[in-house]
Amino acid sequence: MKKFLSILMVLVMILSLAGCGAKATTETETTEVPATDETTTETPAAPVEKKVITVSTKFVDNEQTAISLVKVVDAINERSGGSLELQLFTNGVLPIGKDGMEQIVQGSDWIMVEGINFLGDYVPDYNAVTGPFLYKSFDEFFAMMDTPLVQGLNQKIEEEYGIKVLSLDWVFGFRSMMTKKPITKPEDMRGLNIRVPTSQLYTFTIEAMGGNPVAMPYPDTYAALQQGVIDGIEGSIMTYYGTQQYENVKEYSITNHLLGVSAISISTKLWDKLTEEEQTILVEEFEKGMEENLAETIKAEEEMAELLKAEGVTFHEVDSDAFLQAAAPVFTKFDNWTPGIYDQILVELDKIKANQ
Repeated sequence: MKKFLSILMVLVMILSLAGCGAKATTETETTEVPATDETTTETPAAPVEKKVITVSTKFVDNEQTAISLVKVVDAINERSGGSLELQLFTNGVLPIGKDGMEQIVQGSDWIMVEGINFLGDYVPDYNAVTGPFLYKSFDEFFAMMDTPLVQGLNQKIEEEYGIKVLSLDWVFGFRSMMTKKPITKPEDMRGLNIRVPTSQLYTFTIEAMGGNPVAMPYPDTYAALQQGVIDGIEGSIMTYYGTQQYENVKEYSITNHLLGVSAISISTKLWDKLTEEEQTILVEEFEKGMEENLAETIKAEEEMAELLKAEGVTFHEVDSDAFLQAAAPVFTKFDNWTPGIYDQILVELDKIKANQ
């Protein structure tokens, strides 16, 4: 009996020790368990909100402005890291001109690449600063766009109509005279029937130069020149060569009477939705695009001039000051232009020329 009790006590002790060991092990594991992933992993960042912006222009895909715009859009989309997606629509497939500008005014997610004259529908003096015979070079025009006069127009159109002007510098060439005889002074224009687009500014300009403006669609001009309905047309060197008008007229007089130039406009409502970094990206990339567009336009004009000369075209310099004086009445024909705007422009031009 004593032997049995002894064995029983040993078994109780063994079981007791085993229970204590198990308890100690459990407590140790509980206190030494490392922190879970939930306490160390950061919350995943929210996906970047993408802003989709339409870019609309009249230029067709093979024109230099459209080519440069493709590069601008690609650069902005890549540089924004996915926060911006600009979608370019060329050839006027989406609203352009007045209809496109209305998209800007209404606050749409829209960027317009269109003639400065459409800004002039809201602030008429834009048409004055792009009036006839003001500039002898691209540089003079660019300098004018930086003057307090033009910057004041930008401020006015932004505050009153919600149109933010990103650039006024996307040029596509000066317009000059393609005629059957050389033109060097206003007197040489007398009696000449010159085709113009349907535009008061063009009509008044040709009249001031001494010619007879004849409005007609440009595709009709080739036959009209052959048939003697008109004596000449006005346009850029690239238009001259690209439409093969050198087959009809061989004299190109560099009047530079009007400058072909586009503005880049965006709604202030859209602009204010962009981050500061996104705004910087837009400004910088459109500036780079403008510079490339300018360089390629100058290069193309030089190449086209040589090609035209090879086709027998003769180039003529003109008396720019005489034409400028002759065109002065044009600036008095628009009642919605600020009185005295022409004199203000001339003052700024004198400053620009003095600094060159």
